[in-house]
Amino acid sequence: MQILTREDTMRMLNKVPEVTLYFWIIKIMATTVGETAADFLNFNLNFGLTGTSIVMSVLLVIFLVVQLRARRYIPWIYWLAVVLISVVGTLITDNLVDNFGVPLETTTIVFGLALLVTFVAWYASERTLSIHTIFTTKRELFYWVAILFTFALGTAAGDLAAETLNLGYANSTLMFGALISIVAFAYYGFKANAVLAFWIAYILTRPLGASFGDYLSQSVTDGGLGLGTVATSALFLSTIAGLVIYLSITRRDLLEQPTDQTI
Repeated sequence: MQILTREDTMRMLNKVPEVTLYFWIIKIMATTVGETAADFLNFNLNFGLTGTSIVMSVLLVIFLVVQLRARRYIPWIYWLAVVLISVVGTLITDNLVDNFGVPLETTTIVFGLALLVTFVAWYASERTLSIHTIFTTKRELFYWVAILFTFALGTAAGDLAAETLNLGYANSTLMFGALISIVAFAYYGFKANAVLAFWIAYILTRPLGASFGDYLSQSVTDGGLGLGTVATSALFLSTIAGLVIYLSITRRDLLEQPTDQTI
């Protein structure tokens, strides 16, 4: 087993970006792309749900390996992995609901429990859930498993609110946006725990993005704006690409490397 030296640890500190406004903008757009891109491949290109799931899962594994092998945070690799895991998380829920007939209430509960178990195992092993301490492969694996479950959970919760509970896409978008605002207010106004606030907001951005993506892409008769999955995916992917290029040049989302790291 390879033993990480202090120098190795410092080289791996920047595997994830700093949480800035750019982070949240790209994250929400990535969740929207996860919803619309899955629909585009499934219906527009006639891949089918199973075919789409296979193709996107293979791509996700490839780029997660690339991400894990990197020794530092590289914006385009990291965010491509996030976009792909967003698509796969959506497809996991869609497969359970459409192919196996699992109710959205059940998938929401199951993925909520799976995420909770991941957090408990992560904390029991590492004594922290902070993204500022992702400097070992083990912690990064916990990080990506947690993110996968947040996307699957968010898809189920978003569809549950919009479709099963008949809130509609617009009202669901507003509801999840309001919940995120409450978390932000608790953090900035009442100094709520930073790690807890981050993960709650991260979870909520998934159903927000899913509801917003459906609102933009679905037909007017179904409660959307009728932009379609092609236009919506292209718009958000181009915006993500532009922001990632900007961050790659300016390096404004790099975590600071402390001289002494305590856990």
